[in-house]
Amino acid sequence: MAKSEFPNQLRKLRERRRISRRVLAELCGISKSALSRYERGERVPTLTDAEALADFFEVSLDRLCGREK
Repeated sequence: MAKSEFPNQLRKLRERRRISRRVLAELCGISKSALSRYERGERVPTLTDAEALADFFEVSLDRLCGREK
């Protein structure tokens, strides 16, 4: 997973939906602190967390990782 693109893609998708980190974390079963670290690029998500986020935003993992436009 490209560390540099994932945080940007995640933040863009979240902001487009106008959803807070807290709400997104709750809906995806992820801790708010983990989600914050994902967006800051301080932590790489587990596959389970990445899948939950991709499913929520209805995008592929490749799109979420910045490998597909």
